[in-house]
Amino acid sequence: MKRVILTSSSGVGLALADRADLVIPFIYRFVSGPLPSADHLDGYLAWRRSRTWYDEMHWSDCVPVRYSPLIRRQDRAGALLWVCESYGVDVIELWFDPEPNSQLQLVWILDYLRSEPPSATEKLRLRHVDFDLRGADPAELRLRNVQEFDLAESDFTIASMAWEAYRAPTPELCAGLLGRQLGNLRFLKPAMEDLLAELPSTTTGLGATETRLIELIARGHNRADELFRPGALGTRVFDQWELGALLEGLAFGPTPAIAGLDAKLATLDPDNARSRNAAYRRSRLALTEFGQALLEGREDFRRRNPIKRWWGGTLLTNERLWRWDRESRSLVAS
Repeated sequence: MKRVILTSSSGVGLALADRADLVIPFIYRFVSGPLPSADHLDGYLAWRRSRTWYDEMHWSDCVPVRYSPLIRRQDRAGALLWVCESYGVDVIELWFDPEPNSQLQLVWILDYLRSEPPSATEKLRLRHVDFDLRGADPAELRLRNVQEFDLAESDFTIASMAWEAYRAPTPELCAGLLGRQLGNLRFLKPAMEDLLAELPSTTTGLGATETRLIELIARGHNRADELFRPGALGTRVFDQWELGALLEGLAFGPTPAIAGLDAKLATLDPDNARSRNAAYRRSRLALTEFGQALLEGREDFRRRNPIKRWWGGTLLTNERLWRWDRESRSLVAS
């Protein structure tokens, strides 16, 4: 039986676990920055449109040929489902763990596949990955028993609804998902709760991860590289690079909440990973008086600093801000 696994970047280790003939990890980050357009995402999974091989992202770019006996180099420009059909794939498994970006990738790919013929969707199986794929050892993954589900039409409907909600220009539809039954997509609701918690709070104007950063700095965790270690914050929405952007937002505004972050980070090229890592390692962090006031709930970040960042399809600004009340689990427009 020929088997393909679709997974997030957290699941790249599956390529070494001998669970399938072909493992395809999706690398998109949907939790920060503007979302890719629908045309861009469709093009990522379709035939490569450009004659120049590397001038656009394509699903096959993340598939090392040496680990993928089902795909030849000349087929790497093909559409994902065409490759599966051409090589007689029997089962397409979906391995997406509970972290929010992986769950967003799951609803995106299900929304995409919903419009495909039954011959494609009938091959899909959803794996109940209730553990962190990123930290899993390939040798353990090879033997691990992971529950498998068939997908119902309602699961595709829920995925499309969730993906549309996240792409909407306000977070209202996403908040509405918390009160719904979400079928076999059992990790989607906790993921959406984590995402909504990253909206500015009604008290301080900080998201959950920003709040956790200033809490740990107040406790003496003054090294940026220590804060960036996996699991250090106890939150799971952002990766290391996205955490850096949050930290800079707290440190370089008109009224900083954090002191001690290397000032060179404000001017370094975002793609200059080596220099940026060195600057983070040099930094020794502390809360400012304003940061302490935020920690104690006596100040609102919005009143002293500009806000301009994306939450899914919602652009948050000082003039058009959506806040999340964590106690009542409700949205507040301000």
